[in-house]
Amino acid sequence: MVLTEKQKELIEQFGVLNEKYGLPPAECRVWGLFLVADKVELTFDEIRETLNLSKSGTSNALHTLQMTNHIEYITKLGDRKRYFRCRMSNWTQMTQENFAKFDDLNVILKEILKTRSPKTEAFNKDLKKVTEFLDFIYKEITVAIQKWEKRK
Repeated sequence: MVLTEKQKELIEQFGVLNEKYGLPPAECRVWGLFLVADKVELTFDEIRETLNLSKSGTSNALHTLQMTNHIEYITKLGDRKRYFRCRMSNWTQMTQENFAKFDDLNVILKEILKTRSPKTEAFNKDLKKVTEFLDFIYKEITVAIQKWEKRK
């Protein structure tokens, strides 16, 4: 598969951005490839050759992306190959799950705040502001998602 210079640039930008969130470089580039490629279903070899990755690097990236529900694979009758593609139907659900992690974090932060020494008044006040902010953001995002769902 031949990519345009713009497609290559976008894969790299997408990769660098997601590396900042702790994802491995190969995984980021593979995910980016799915988003910019003209084909929506790619074989293992197409992915490996297009991104110039090793077999193990490609395999590990595909495995991780499947485990995190970013991609899935299908098979075709009479063809032994697996065809990988982005799971576009679950982006709203994945977003909700990611924001739920902030709520889980906030529960722990509130418990921590309860155990803090009263001697650290300024720190405790700042931590309380963080928990209040996370409460506010979580509620607003929940409302925004509900509004989005109603638009359908």
